Amino acid sequence: MKVKVISRSTDEFTRERSQDLQRVFRNFDPNLRTQEKATEYVRALNAAKLEKIFARPFIGAMDGHIDTVSCMAKNPNHLKGIFSGSMDGDIRLWDLATRRTVCQFSGHQGAVRGLTASTDGRVLVSCGTDCTVRLWRVPVATVMESEESSHNSSEPLAVYVWKNAFWAVDHQWDGNLFATAGAQVDIWDHDRSQPVNSFEWGKDTVVSARFNPGEPNVLATSASDRSITIYDLRMSSPARRVVMRTKTNSISWNPMEPMNFTAANEDCNCYSYDARKLDEAKCVHQDHVSAVMDIDYSPTGREFVTGSYDRTVRIFQYNGGHSREIYHTKRMQRVFCVKFSCDASYVISGSDDTNLRLWKAKASEQLGVLLPRERKKHEYLEAVKNRYKHLPEVKRIVRHRHLPKPIYKAASLRRIMADAARRKEERRRAHSAPGSRLKEAFRKKRILQEVE
Repeated sequence: MKVKVISRSTDEFTRERSQDLQRVFRNFDPNLRTQEKATEYVRALNAAKLEKIFARPFIGAMDGHIDTVSCMAKNPNHLKGIFSGSMDGDIRLWDLATRRTVCQFSGHQGAVRGLTASTDGRVLVSCGTDCTVRLWRVPVATVMESEESSHNSSEPLAVYVWKNAFWAVDHQWDGNLFATAGAQVDIWDHDRSQPVNSFEWGKDTVVSARFNPGEPNVLATSASDRSITIYDLRMSSPARRVVMRTKTNSISWNPMEPMNFTAANEDCNCYSYDARKLDEAKCVHQDHVSAVMDIDYSPTGREFVTGSYDRTVRIFQYNGGHSREIYHTKRMQRVFCVKFSCDASYVISGSDDTNLRLWKAKASEQLGVLLPRERKKHEYLEAVKNRYKHLPEVKRIVRHRHLPKPIYKAASLRRIMADAARRKEERRRAHSAPGSRLKEAFRKKRILQEVE
């Protein structure tokens, strides 16, 4: 005769210390836990509601400039440092942890239009409407962490005077060259007072320039003639060009997929392109109700932040058609520049009201050190919410955002206008000869032509 005996080792359920958690053994057999899905659904619903309750994205404002903040740049060598330039020629280095000015760089006689830091983070390059490019020595991290509230930097390392005003500047991710945008695209070397190369395609002003993070010699620019041009510094002429219906204000490359870039456009949308196939956008990101002024990718490459003339900051998934988050305050005016922090945890915006603002990239994220149990709890709630995100109630709570009344009304007006244009096009197609009016894909609509 066989006798079944329950055998337990005391080591498995005895606590080693009195402070340890009691070990609980659970049987995860679905036949024994018939209410598991219902319980998880309620947890997902509560997690979505708690996320709304704890959503406090705004951390603080950094006040110091006396005119519009026109441009910003990250310091690749120091996580807490960010540079900002304003319309009155003032350049500041901020410490994000204390939200104070560490250093001021004075010298520009007009608006500062572009800022960028060298690959090693030791040199800051600035340009502006006073037709000068200035190179500055960046204070080292030990100076940044000292108790001094702020100090003025010494004279610039170099000042290069040129024929035209500058609108943007960007440094190679890996190299000693930087590019300025203005009446033409000029390529400069740190040690040369004249451009080492110049590119020109058309006679219109180039308003933004960005180097590719994966291929140091590839450069994308946008100009006031509504074109986006890709240059290769190893070639004597521009490589490719696409002309859109409206002007592109800024460009950002995806750091994890360096063949893709996203363009911030005047028509309230952002367009993601594959640089190898410019005749159609990979994705159209829409939600803003006024011109998108600036754009910056997260270091993870999974999302990007945009700042708009409609006084809001939005965060998009890299492949999402609509924003996952919108940030706004009563005091914040038109946003001219935005940046993701180097650890993808924070977003910095610079606006017309002379302030820089620091936001959390995840609105309900808990700041500070998390205990292992807390982290596991957050991960579990996120996983449960993700599992049931398709259900109507969870979906409604997760997607809902309170908007300022002017933006809500402008968005509804844009929807009415888009519906009217769609109905008009459908009626035209219905009353035309078959095949005479072809339906145009939404991702190709705003592109006029591609030139190689």
